[in-house]
Amino acid sequence: MSEMQPVPMQTPALAVRFQDFGLSAEILHALTDQGYVHPTPIQAEAIPIILQGNDVMGAAQTGTGKTAGFALPIIQKLLAKASHSASPARHPVRALILTPTRELADQVADNVKAYSRYTPLRSTVVFGGMDMAPQTAALRAGVEIVIATPGRLLDHVQQKTLNLSQTEIFVMDEADRMLDMGFLPDLQRIINLLPKQRQNLMFSATFSTEIKKLANSFLDDPITIEVALSNATADNVTQIVYKMDEEAKRDAVAYIIRERGLKQVIVFSNTKIGASRLSRHLEVEGIKASAIHGDKSQAERMAALDAFKRGEIEVLVATDVAARGLDIAELPCVINFDLPYNAEDYVHRIGRTGRAGASGDAISLFTDKDARLLVDIEKMIKHKFVPAQLIGFVVQSGSSGGDRRRRSEDCEPRVSPAQNRAPSHGRSAYGPTSRKEKIDPWFLKPYEPAVPVPSNLDTNEIAVKSSTAKPQKKAALLGGTPKR
Repeated sequence: MSEMQPVPMQTPALAVRFQDFGLSAEILHALTDQGYVHPTPIQAEAIPIILQGNDVMGAAQTGTGKTAGFALPIIQKLLAKASHSASPARHPVRALILTPTRELADQVADNVKAYSRYTPLRSTVVFGGMDMAPQTAALRAGVEIVIATPGRLLDHVQQKTLNLSQTEIFVMDEADRMLDMGFLPDLQRIINLLPKQRQNLMFSATFSTEIKKLANSFLDDPITIEVALSNATADNVTQIVYKMDEEAKRDAVAYIIRERGLKQVIVFSNTKIGASRLSRHLEVEGIKASAIHGDKSQAERMAALDAFKRGEIEVLVATDVAARGLDIAELPCVINFDLPYNAEDYVHRIGRTGRAGASGDAISLFTDKDARLLVDIEKMIKHKFVPAQLIGFVVQSGSSGGDRRRRSEDCEPRVSPAQNRAPSHGRSAYGPTSRKEKIDPWFLKPYEPAVPVPSNLDTNEIAVKSSTAKPQKKAALLGGTPKR
C-alpha cells in the first residue's frame, strides 16, 4: 500500500481553486452557485488523485468536506459517458456510494444533486424506512449515481430493480461507522456483486485496525490521504465540560440554552428514552425541541430535521444515529447530555459544530459515574479537560426531577422527593409541586354488578325494567349484608 505523508489541517489551500483541477464548466457553475471557490485540504488532496483513477483511502475529521472530495471527481469522470437520452439503458449505475445511516445518505444525495445539476447525469438515494415504490421507479428510469444504505441496496438487488454490473466507482463513506453498526456481512455481499475492475474509494473520519483490514481486502494499492491526526478535533471548536449530579443535568441543559441565547443546538443522548424525556422536559421549560432516534419513523426524523434547519425547532435531541451526516450551516453549539460510550463518537458528535472553518462550542455534562468515559475521550484526543463551573446555575437540594435553580422571587416551600414525583408516569414533576393527575370519577364509584337481561325482552321493555329496578344491595367487605 503506497501512502502519502499526512498533511496538517492548518495547511492553507487558498492558493488552489476548483478551476485548477480541470473540472467541467457545468461543475464549476454549480460550485459558483453555492459560493465555493477554494477547496478544503481534503478536497485539494483527494480530487486530483481520484481523477487519475487511483484507489484512495481518505481520512479527515468530520466537517472538512469529504463528500465534495469524492463527489466532484466522480461527476467529472462520468461526464464522458453522460447521455441526454431518455432511455434507461443509456443511464446504467456507474457509481455506488454507500453510507451507514439514512441521514448521511440523504445529505450526500443532496450534495451530489447540487454538484451535478447542470449535467445530464442522474442520481438517486435509497434507504430503509421508506416506501420502496418511488425508489424502484427512480432506479428503473435509469441513474448513473446511486447513494444507498447497505440493507436497502440489497433489498433492491434481490428484487432485481438494481443492476451493479456496470459500476465503475465504488465509495464507502464513514466506513468505521458501518463496522460499528454490524454491516460487515452486507458490505462483503455488495463488494462481491461489483465488477472486479473498478475504482475504490474509502472515506472516514477515523481508521481503526479493523478498517485497515477491510481496506486491504478490496482496495487496490490505495493512496492514503490523511489531512488531520487520527481522532483529532477541530481547533476552532471550544470544548467545555461541566461536572454535576445526574438529577441536575436536564435543568442544566435548559439553563445553558437560555443563558447563551442558543436558537440552534443539537443535544446528544445515549438512549432513545433519554432523548424523548429530555425533549419533553425542554418543551415544558418553554424551549422548542424535538427528538430523533431509532424508534422514530424515517418520515418523522426527516420532518424534525427539516424543521430544525428552518429554525422552527431550537433544539434537536438525538442519539448517535444523528452523530454523522447532519450538515447544519453555522451550527453554533452541540451539547453532550451523556458522554458517549465509544470515545470515537465524541469526535463525530462535536464535529457537527465548527464546520467549514466556522467556530463552535462543544459542551459536555458528566457525573462521577462517567469518569471512565471522560478518561477514554481524553486519551483518544490527547487533551486533558479541566471541569468548568456553570456560573449562575445553583442546585436546589432536595428537589427531584432535576435540581431546580433557586430564583430570588421563588418563595414556594421545599417539596420532598416523594411529594414531587409523578407516580403514574414514573418520572419526576417539572414544577415545584407535582402535577395533579386527571381522575375519572367513574373509577371512584363502588362496583355494581350488571342486571341480567332476558333474551325475550325487546329494547323498550329493557329500558322500563332498568328504570324501575330496585337498587342492588352491596355486600360489606367482611361482615356480609347489614340487616335493615
